[in-house]
Amino acid sequence: MLAKTLQKGDYRVRKILRFALAAGLVAAFVVFAAGCGSKKSSNGSTTTTSNSSNSAYPGTYANGSSAKGGTYTIGWEASFGFTDNFDPTGEYLGNAWGLYSNLMLRALVGYKHLPGAAGNDLVGDLATAVPTPTDNGLTYTYKLRSGVKYAPPVNRAVTSQDVAYAMNRLASPNDGGEYPFYYTVIKGWDAVASGKATTVSGISTPDSSTIVFHLTAPTGDFNRRMSMPATAPIPPEVGKCFEGSKSANGAYGRDVISSGPYMFQGASGKFTSCAALKPFSGYAGANGSHIILVRNPNYDQSTDPYRKNYVDTFKFVVNSNADDIFAKVQAGQYDDEVSAPTPKTIEQYATSSTLKPRMIPNVGDRTNYITMNLTQPPFDDLHVRKAMNYIINKAALQKAWGGPIPGSIATHVVPPVLYNGGLSEYDPYATPTESGSVAKAAAEMKQSKYDPGHTGKCTASVCKNVVMISDVRSVDKTMAPIIENDAAEIGIHLTIRSVNGAYPVIQKPGNNIPISDRSSWGKDYADPYTFFAELFDGGAIIKEGNTNYSLVGITPAMAKTVGATGTVTNVPTVDPDINACAKALGQARITCWENLDKKLMTSVVPWVPYLWPNNVFIVGPQVTHWNYDQFTDGPAYSSVSVKQ
Repeated sequence: MLAKTLQKGDYRVRKILRFALAAGLVAAFVVFAAGCGSKKSSNGSTTTTSNSSNSAYPGTYANGSSAKGGTYTIGWEASFGFTDNFDPTGEYLGNAWGLYSNLMLRALVGYKHLPGAAGNDLVGDLATAVPTPTDNGLTYTYKLRSGVKYAPPVNRAVTSQDVAYAMNRLASPNDGGEYPFYYTVIKGWDAVASGKATTVSGISTPDSSTIVFHLTAPTGDFNRRMSMPATAPIPPEVGKCFEGSKSANGAYGRDVISSGPYMFQGASGKFTSCAALKPFSGYAGANGSHIILVRNPNYDQSTDPYRKNYVDTFKFVVNSNADDIFAKVQAGQYDDEVSAPTPKTIEQYATSSTLKPRMIPNVGDRTNYITMNLTQPPFDDLHVRKAMNYIINKAALQKAWGGPIPGSIATHVVPPVLYNGGLSEYDPYATPTESGSVAKAAAEMKQSKYDPGHTGKCTASVCKNVVMISDVRSVDKTMAPIIENDAAEIGIHLTIRSVNGAYPVIQKPGNNIPISDRSSWGKDYADPYTFFAELFDGGAIIKEGNTNYSLVGITPAMAKTVGATGTVTNVPTVDPDINACAKALGQARITCWENLDKKLMTSVVPWVPYLWPNNVFIVGPQVTHWNYDQFTDGPAYSSVSVKQ
């Protein structure tokens, strides 16, 4: 079990867990992979690159009219694997978030359950609207909708006090919270986190339909933070049955009380006491074989403008055989899947005119990248890092992942969808067909201290036997030789070390890893802050579980603390930029993040971004409507329908 503390450092590991499955889905698409990189062009021309708006993949599917009724069955590979047994306070997997936000829980604010930029637009959910902060950005007041009621056995109206209880539960170090660090800006949060108080003083409930948050500093994305599942209301009478001890952590996952349109099968009657409360039959636990959700009889559709709720019953069925899952999807026994499509399946659907419409790629709000450590030679030289961006054959790496269906070529840090389509054409290291350029790379290398003869190649001794950490996945085995061959063209000779589960190795600064191809990052919520703060904030560098792999902003004192050696003085920092953007609102906020993205790509250059991955789903023949949910990076279950 992962450590449950309020330190941001623990988040790094949790983040990996959330996106591990998504990364695994794409890893299967090596059916179209090439074995090595191609030679670079020597000219300096540029091309227009693809971008993560990905209009070719609209993220929707229609095969008839949508109608109420029916059962929607989803094959779920291996196990549910939830990080806290589906307890919303401690759950961190995106697949679980999909069930929460679409079907079971109503946070104060939420999303439209649509693909693309529209799916990242924030809307009122439990609250009547997304509030504008007052008091110079320090106060947020939410008004709750009337008519929102809990499912059985609670059977009462949701109140502001229930939201406050959920937040206090998240702040408590004893109740399994997985991402409480996002809320430390609320006054009094740290007092609860340290055990000095039991309630957060900066949260008040003037009446049962109003909740107010008082912050210690302006936080431009606070509304988005309030969209996350752990902030959704929990009835205290039930929640208190599962708090305050390790044995209780996660147990609420078997008895989650729904405030949304669906609930666990078996939830019924009236709540009388903790002793009388039994686990609902619709969920047998993280290692169980099924989740069955049925309609919440207390749900009022008129209070919910964005969920469609066509289906009567959802059945999530564990099946350890991926081939069998997709065979059953094709045959109509399953309607959807949470699995890794095999190369055979991808090829089958991509080449069949009848099956192809049922394979739906969607932008994943993630970036795959090669990370370079700014403290380790030769990557402690800006010109070397720029040369790497010019020499890497991104087209070959995209092909290693399976081509344009699994993802579009990345040209900067944050996918454009999180900028509302901004920076779609920004490509500071453009090369012909994105295949790399010897001429451009050599021009940068000639300016490096590691090329004293200005030969266009790294000739210093530090350019030999440079360790690159890779993984043992099929896609890594294909990518590593491409990167190795490319780097050699500018005199950097890599020594590839393949590790089964490479993240813990590169997450320890004391290992002083120069370069790695394993890195991938996706959003927590629809704001670029969830990229920049975790990946480039110098103050977030920690000894274990670190995700600022490039060590941007590290100082000599910090280096000593975390065990990093090498060039630890005068490492560039973007901490002031992150702090400034974090306070901004509206378009000014987006523009600020865009400018920081450009700064990182031109003045800092910690990465070679190469892929904005898609998530690919395959649906069955009985499905009449399907949407991608951009927030959860999965199916918008609240809008799916099946033939009647």
